[in-house]
Amino acid sequence: MIPADVVFVPETAAHDAEIDHLNEEAFGPGRFARAAYKIREGGPHERRLSFVALHEGEVIASCRLTRIAAGEGRALLLGPLAVRPAHKNLGIGKKLVAISVEAARQAGAGAVLLVGDEPYYGPLGFRRISRGQISMPRPVDLDRILVHELTPAAAERLKGEVCHADLARIPAWTDDREPIRKAG
Repeated sequence: MIPADVVFVPETAAHDAEIDHLNEEAFGPGRFARAAYKIREGGPHERRLSFVALHEGEVIASCRLTRIAAGEGRALLLGPLAVRPAHKNLGIGKKLVAISVEAARQAGAGAVLLVGDEPYYGPLGFRRISRGQISMPRPVDLDRILVHELTPAAAERLKGEVCHADLARIPAWTDDREPIRKAG
């Protein structure tokens, strides 16, 4: 049960320092070697689709979404998702994931991808992506690459190596064949 005094709000630049500290606390220096971190280095995350949980004005949890590409497919990469140790196992992380996925849906994203544990994320709508369909820029357990499809067949369009959407070599196209531009 989420404590009543936890407030979920969109991330702002004012939260950056607390989020950086939270991620350092949660993942340590090893976070810089992870495949998902390498993808995030390619460009900015989508602040308008990223959220924090506040308790007494302090950031106690954070969930970010970043635009990604894999072949002609486009999606959002969820993470890092981090919750302060004192606030774990209260449903705060799951609530942030649900809020972020709904924001992605409202923004018209076709899918949300992540690297994580299926027992945790499966009940939130994530499933394993077909083995070998995509690759990551650094080693990763392929059984931990999960996708939440928001529109039919969106996951099928993700093929090849995942990168930040700003670095994609193949432009994304809308149904009328106009390139999709970066959200402002």
